Amino acid sequence: MIDINLIRTDPEKVRENIRKKFQEKKLPLVDEALNLDAKRRALIIEGDKLRAARNALSRQVGALMKEGKKEEAEKVKAEVAADAARLAEIEKETEETDGALKKVMMSIPNIIADDVPIGKDDSQNVELKRFGEPYVPPFEVPYHLDILEKLDGIDVDSARRTSGQGFYYLTGDIARLHSAVLTYARDFMIDKGFTYVIPPYMIHGDVVSGVMSFDEMDNMMYKIEGEDLYLIGTSEHSMIGRFMGQIIDGNKLPLTLTSYSPCFRKEKGAHGIEERGIYRIHQFEKQEMIVVCRPEESEAWYEKLWNYTVELFRSMEIPVRQLGCCSGDLADLKYKSCDVEAWSPRQKKYFEVGSCSNLTDAQARRLSIRYKDSDGKIKLAHTLNNTVVAPPRMLIAFVENHLQEDGSVTIPAVLQPYMGGKTAILPKK
Repeated sequence: MIDINLIRTDPEKVRENIRKKFQEKKLPLVDEALNLDAKRRALIIEGDKLRAARNALSRQVGALMKEGKKEEAEKVKAEVAADAARLAEIEKETEETDGALKKVMMSIPNIIADDVPIGKDDSQNVELKRFGEPYVPPFEVPYHLDILEKLDGIDVDSARRTSGQGFYYLTGDIARLHSAVLTYARDFMIDKGFTYVIPPYMIHGDVVSGVMSFDEMDNMMYKIEGEDLYLIGTSEHSMIGRFMGQIIDGNKLPLTLTSYSPCFRKEKGAHGIEERGIYRIHQFEKQEMIVVCRPEESEAWYEKLWNYTVELFRSMEIPVRQLGCCSGDLADLKYKSCDVEAWSPRQKKYFEVGSCSNLTDAQARRLSIRYKDSDGKIKLAHTLNNTVVAPPRMLIAFVENHLQEDGSVTIPAVLQPYMGGKTAILPKK
């Protein structure tokens, strides 16, 4: 959520930002916000005047009563009662206007960075850097599900019977590899100075609306029927929600946290949920990184975070690239975002395995996440998040890039200690 002061002082900047995101239908929201803000301020002024007048009249009633002028005092009391009635109306109207203004403000997208490429959708995202040499082996690379099945590592047919499309069982060495990568990613981030956290996997609705846009909420979140609880789509949700309404000691910033969680997503409107495979699914596990920092630090942390993901994948000998997300592909709260994509030898192209975002103060304003600086001033923090690793997509990249002609999958040195010293996973005969 952006600052109302920006709409007051430079509404055209806000409109131009909406145009850059190709959300012209939201342009009327700027005038709506201005009108609601003007109404709200007028109500506050009227309320303050009435309170001052009520206090003055109350003192007048006391003076008249002391002088024995009861009849005049009763007339003044009637004025006080009328003012009190109007004040109650104003307070109710102010509350309603506040709610309407907040709803409008939460629908206006965050201002994007100057270097965000302008484009309508993800087809116009821009490759920025490559890391590692993409390699296509001299033999055919099967579909990832076929590879995993030959390794006796996955059972999707049983999962369809128990849970439906978009679920799977991992078994044997592949299940162990899945856990090994998550444990390695945890230790990798701890070695970078991050604090490891296991957060709640369900959160209240006010946290959900604070950490994401309404469209994201509708497309992603599973709600617990009859309760004000949602299953998290990523640990970022509960990790950022942890600081809701808090004033953090500025001396403790930046907060650098890495969190593990299962993730649950409806994937409403997404393509590929019915496809055979594990690229897009309803349940998976992920290691995440979260930073809460001062505004002047967030750009530098953005660069650090996505580079950590690159470093992790390169340590597992998987070629990756950084893809800058264009304006139309940015969720409303994002100032800037990039994807880390892994190389697919089978498809001979890259695919997304992680996403890094700087949300500036958009989440912090929604959730009232603030810090006290050394000068004693209370300021809004900046929040960032980034995927360390999400094993379902990582597994696709892993088995494709480490597949050998005999059907075995080699294990890079960094993971061998987490795999009991194994150097390869062999196909079952």
